[in-house]
Amino acid sequence: MSTKDYFNLKNKIVAIIGAASGIGKATSLEFAKHGAIVHCFDINDAGVQAVVQQINESGCVSYGTMLDITKEDLVNEALDSIVQCHSQLDVVICTPSVNVRKSLLNYSSDEFDKVVSLNLKGSFNVLRTAGRHMTQAGAGSIVLFSSIRSQVVEPGQSVYAATKAGIVQLVRTAAAEFGPSGVRVNALAPGIVETPLTAPIKSVPGWYEAYASKTVLGRWATPEEMVGPIIFLSSDASSYVTGTVLFADGGWTAADGRYQPPGV
Repeated sequence: MSTKDYFNLKNKIVAIIGAASGIGKATSLEFAKHGAIVHCFDINDAGVQAVVQQINESGCVSYGTMLDITKEDLVNEALDSIVQCHSQLDVVICTPSVNVRKSLLNYSSDEFDKVVSLNLKGSFNVLRTAGRHMTQAGAGSIVLFSSIRSQVVEPGQSVYAATKAGIVQLVRTAAAEFGPSGVRVNALAPGIVETPLTAPIKSVPGWYEAYASKTVLGRWATPEEMVGPIIFLSSDASSYVTGTVLFADGGWTAADGRYQPPGV
């Protein structure tokens, strides 16, 4: 294969979950431009249909379906239908997450269940169903979403961080189990990205600036800046990459503090 074909997504059958907004929306639009046949899923039906309309009006091919990934049967139905339609499923990308920012002592059981149900159980449901189809086919790439919070935390991030660390271990285990069948599984770990999930932070100027200054680039990322790493993990450019976590965090986890020592 020529290197010019490494990032080729033409006619790839791709499922993007969380496609109605943020990183999932940006990824859906860009994958379609690259020639992929994109199946867009989101719990926000109106949002996902708007994305599908935008893609189809541009002359590309996409489909949209409402999906709650916390429901095992619905995940099975969604991915089964893609395979029935196309006889293949090349790439599955799962982006949805929720966060309840509270101290451990004030966290309720219902809030714990809410975060774990979507972030961890939902990702597990997608991983398992996609894995079944791809291992049978002998090929495929699965990309789940972790976070810098799998490595570093702050007050109020306990359960969210735990789920993102859990996704890393799910990815590593799935890579080990699916690898002999030719299936790759990886995680993308964003830093601070301007999405609906981080809107509460952006609304507080001091909080927003504190996060921007924590990166070595001095700014937040746009959803579009996550698309390149996702294309890499989804395409043949990463054909020997599996079981890994790719940090796209503006250097957040690389730099230990922002103090500039004298003479440096």
